[in-house]
Amino acid sequence: MKVFEKQETETKGIFINGKWLTTERSYPLYSPYSEELLANISKAGAEEVERAVAGAEQAFETMKEMPAHKRAGILLKVVEILKERKEDLARTIALEAGKPITAARGEIGRTIVTYEFAAEEAKRIYGETIPMDAAPGGENRLGMTWREPLGTVAAITPFNFPFNLVAHKLGPAFAAGNTVVLKPANQTPLSALKIAEIFQEAGLPDGALQVVTGSGSEIGEVLLTDKRIKKITFTGSPEVGKEIKSKAGLRKVTLELGSNSALIVEPAVPMENVVKRAVEGAFVYSGQVCISLQRIYVHQSIFDEFLSRFKEEAEKVNVGDPMEEETMVSAMINRGEAERIDTWVQEAVNKGAKTACGGTRKGSVYAPTVLTDTTNEMKVSCQEVFAPVVLVTPYETMEEAIRMVNDSDFGLNIGVYTQNIDKGLYAAKKIQSGAVIINDIPTFRVDHMPYGGVKESGYGREGIKYAVEEMTELKFVSIKTTL
Repeated sequence: MKVFEKQETETKGIFINGKWLTTERSYPLYSPYSEELLANISKAGAEEVERAVAGAEQAFETMKEMPAHKRAGILLKVVEILKERKEDLARTIALEAGKPITAARGEIGRTIVTYEFAAEEAKRIYGETIPMDAAPGGENRLGMTWREPLGTVAAITPFNFPFNLVAHKLGPAFAAGNTVVLKPANQTPLSALKIAEIFQEAGLPDGALQVVTGSGSEIGEVLLTDKRIKKITFTGSPEVGKEIKSKAGLRKVTLELGSNSALIVEPAVPMENVVKRAVEGAFVYSGQVCISLQRIYVHQSIFDEFLSRFKEEAEKVNVGDPMEEETMVSAMINRGEAERIDTWVQEAVNKGAKTACGGTRKGSVYAPTVLTDTTNEMKVSCQEVFAPVVLVTPYETMEEAIRMVNDSDFGLNIGVYTQNIDKGLYAAKKIQSGAVIINDIPTFRVDHMPYGGVKESGYGREGIKYAVEEMTELKFVSIKTTL
């Protein structure tokens, strides 16, 4: 790694009550691909987190009284600023996360749509009337419900979508009238600090968004034990998610956790289109996507042809500098992650798996890798690889394929390619997952669909409408119309 003089580099402050605060402690932020020192990042401690929570709680008094059209207006102003700064923000993602620039631009495009949905949802947080006289004793009574904001939300976000996954927490929180204390991933704080600038420019009241950077364990522990936090929304590992769930008590929690997403490929599908789409799902952003395609089950009648075509396409994937337009695979988020997946692949090979292509590492860059002859006991199958590694396995019947798909601790998104809609719907009913994507890869997601998993893939649902419901409390009111 290159050596840089720390004092020559800017130190970024945390964002507390609308002001930037540089703390005594900091850590260096390096670019995953170039290893360039990008900035020094302030580390918040218990004192700073306390200030952030107190400020958010105070700002909630303003947010909860703010009319829906004003909340929507702030979110639409954010959209306007994002559109103006799209290229700069995409470059920020590419630099700090190592995401190829084309994928980074795509993320900013999705982020814009996510905030647009949030602005729309702010205006349609509906209640309903209840027919009280449907029950004896309910005569001459009017019943109604409405939704109220919870208060302060703690949002803990990962590195892989530093703008859009933050948007999936901030957007619905502000649409509903909540405030947020945001803890971004250590590797991608610059994106979070820029979105704080954008929200301030858009007119969000000071204190409604607090951004604290630093140690996840230190900051997370303070947030988890602070009873003023009314909801915790987290995207990350199952291990941390379980710890959050155990400490949250009766507070609301949304957890987006692990996955080893699978795809079933039936005969008679358009092979060329399916293969190209599957290669994209497996390798885009080095497989560091929650719903990256990890396991492919192909009917034995087309297995050899599929594997040959898939291998050929995988070998065409451009690997290199994230700033290059043609790059699909670049550096993983750090060298340790590249070393980890190299160990997992070697373990699989030692146990009998075969490498159809790839299986090599150069620094933090891991080559697109296709494995066959794997078993479910291998880490590359039963755990989340979160890397550019995909397994291709034959099956005889749809029932067998579904059994292999379900033989997992995870259940987020599963894809099924078939020309037989009856088989597709049968698979959708039998597969244990939060979503089944028929005739596309499991990596497909648009930002207003319900998103979340079963088993160890998570708890609760995101997607703006569904996240708003999870970030509000339902209140019932009854009026007796005759005294």
